[in-house]
Amino acid sequence: MAIDWRSGVEALSFDCYGTLIDWETGIVEAAGPWMRRAGLEDEALLVLFARHETVVQSESPTLAYPRVLAETLRRLGGEAECEPLEPEITSFASSVADWPAFADSEGALGVLGEHYDLAVLSNIDNASLAASVQRLGNPFDLLCTAQTIGSYKPDRRNFEFLLERLDERGISASRLVHVAQSRYHDIEPASELGLRTVWVDRRGSGATHSANGGATPAARTDVKADLVVRSLGELAEMVLEAGVGARRSPT
Repeated sequence: MAIDWRSGVEALSFDCYGTLIDWETGIVEAAGPWMRRAGLEDEALLVLFARHETVVQSESPTLAYPRVLAETLRRLGGEAECEPLEPEITSFASSVADWPAFADSEGALGVLGEHYDLAVLSNIDNASLAASVQRLGNPFDLLCTAQTIGSYKPDRRNFEFLLERLDERGISASRLVHVAQSRYHDIEPASELGLRTVWVDRRGSGATHSANGGATPAARTDVKADLVVRSLGELAEMVLEAGVGARRSPT
């Protein structure tokens, strides 16, 4: 499905962690003391994280994200046969506010926000997202969190919640494009609901729609996004080159 950036789009929704915030760097840095004691390399830690985090979320969909992180680290410790210390668990659970933004995120969001309403749909708690949004320059018109919704992506309820909130703003699903790095959490469920999608291939897998790898579980199907870019900056350049006018409803 082609994306008409000039007249066919009114809003962009984003996954935050992995797409705008460099959560893999954040995870590795926050888990560093335990990871070194466990003798794990960075990629091995991220693969373990991907394996356990989504299970914790599916088992306890209303569990606040800091507690998801705490339980995930405990399960990593069990698999790696190196139990994390309580200070390590506490530090890891509260680390989201320190996770860095990708270098292109704030600038690209500034450009995109001149032309479209911007929303976030994130597997996170409200307080953690607030810290990350401030780090990104507060560019968003709508924030939707797992804490507010009561479930974690890839649950379709999260996307239905987003669509309901956008409809209240006068923006239909047909005028929305969802932008995300995770095919598992975002591209698959968004596509199933008929939304147009942009896959931000942050790990450089290429336009083959292969598994994300790292901290992101593999997609369950071979779903393909409508557009693949390597960075958010690339997407912003594409919108500028399309000659898109000012946004429909500036704030």
